[in-house]
Amino acid sequence: MEKENLLEMSVADFIAATAAKTPTPGGGSVAGVVGALGTALGQMALNFTRGKKKYAEHEEFYERLGKRLEIAAKMFQDLVADDVAAYRLYQEAAKQEDSPQKQAAVQLATAAAIDVPREVTKLSLAVLADLKALQPRSNPYLITDLLAAGLLAVAAAKLSDYNVRINVPNVDDNRAAADIKKASADDLAKAQAILEELEQAAKEFLP
Repeated sequence: MEKENLLEMSVADFIAATAAKTPTPGGGSVAGVVGALGTALGQMALNFTRGKKKYAEHEEFYERLGKRLEIAAKMFQDLVADDVAAYRLYQEAAKQEDSPQKQAAVQLATAAAIDVPREVTKLSLAVLADLKALQPRSNPYLITDLLAAGLLAVAAAKLSDYNVRINVPNVDDNRAAADIKKASADDLAKAQAILEELEQAAKEFLP
């Protein structure tokens, strides 16, 4: 499935494509879409807040944040395509006949299959930090949208951690594999901690 097709599908078509008996779009692609949706909710909360007289003192912050979230949304979409490309690379490597060249190709494909979800997680952390910074400067009526944005960012990180953990056993260097797995788990814990902070700060607005 080509990048343009995935990004230009209707929601209904993307759901159908995900349900189909095809390897892509799969969990990695969904993680990118979920991250993009979470970022979009953050953008919505920002857009409904900026320009209001009550929050005029934060306009410079909103300007910077708006650009950051716009870039993040685009990066998440690019990572959807990168996930598909990484899977194709692995497919091609697996088809080769046993040889040192095949082993090298599999290691390269494994690195790609790990790097993409790691990038999704890092981007999710950046978005979560931005949501945390926005929360005290946003309209409290948008608190549930910010919480949903945070939850989706954490979901993207969680999906990515699954993909890292399923691929690290294929890494030849055991120490490197352990380091990758730990870094992924640590980042996921950071993401979940930020979401908990968002939820704690929102308690006064939720009955």
